[in-house]
Amino acid sequence: MLSVPLLRPFFPLSPCSSTAVELPVAGAFRKSKDVTQSSLFLVRNVKARVLLGQDSNTDEEKVEEEEFQVLAAVRSNYNEIVIVDTPKSRILLLDSTHNIHSVSNKREKWTGAYWDEFASLPAVVPQGPIAILGLGGGTVAHLMLDIWPSLKLEGWDIDGILVDKAREYFGLSDLEKGTEAGGVLHVHVGDALSPSPTVHGRFSGIIVDLFSDGKVLPEMQEVSTWLEMSSRLMPHGRIMVNCGGNHAETSIIKDGIVFPELSANDGAWVQNSIITALCKAFPGNVSWKRMARADGENYLALTGPLPDLNAWSAIVPDHLSSNVKHWRPCGLVA
Repeated sequence: MLSVPLLRPFFPLSPCSSTAVELPVAGAFRKSKDVTQSSLFLVRNVKARVLLGQDSNTDEEKVEEEEFQVLAAVRSNYNEIVIVDTPKSRILLLDSTHNIHSVSNKREKWTGAYWDEFASLPAVVPQGPIAILGLGGGTVAHLMLDIWPSLKLEGWDIDGILVDKAREYFGLSDLEKGTEAGGVLHVHVGDALSPSPTVHGRFSGIIVDLFSDGKVLPEMQEVSTWLEMSSRLMPHGRIMVNCGGNHAETSIIKDGIVFPELSANDGAWVQNSIITALCKAFPGNVSWKRMARADGENYLALTGPLPDLNAWSAIVPDHLSSNVKHWRPCGLVA
């Protein structure tokens, strides 16, 4: 999940339903007269943070000149789902926060954000299936099967309507058909954190990317959650987690928009409630890194002993080879 602050929701809300509620915003937009202030801010931020790698002060005229299209806007029991298409990317926005949960670039596979980092996990785990908890639009699954085409993936998402939209707009169904090398994605609709005896000791790795309405799930701040999840791993398996930002941070308001005020100490991982819980669950066996500001500033965590970073760097694609060297061990939490 990448945070994209908005002035206000850019589509009207409808009562929650057990089926998808279509929201009347789909279509093409061009020129500022067709774009609300908050929609324009959304697209400017999407382009700046995902497509162009610049700050949010993207030239407004460039945004107005480039056509974008809202392909789908529905509300399920769990999400407000918006899928935006631009000439360069297709983007999944969820919840009233309109945070970015999936990106599919049309000219290259890499996203330039934390999703890329998950694709490095197969290099430091045993051979075996990998679970993705929080499938979203399937960005991570696409990357992993592109780089490691023989992987067996199992993905969970609680929102069946979101899964259907991902199949329709993000090519998720192609991954379910399998690759020529035998890799495949099996999709499960349900609560990824529900204990299940059928997955005990099953996975070589688990990727966790779970948020709700732009917030960390309370369960992910509990030591018991991580201890139960570790029971799903085979020996020497690992969990890699998107931990979001600092959850003890304050916020500032500028021009009516709420922005997080991050700690000046970039090494203050202890402020992140998920990493703190992980360190208590697995003392001495958690590593962390923080993405650069241009890449979203997300914290990531990895369980198990700190890998040999040089060996890891040599195995992964060039795009990731320098990134993996930024992992460092966490200190002990009292």
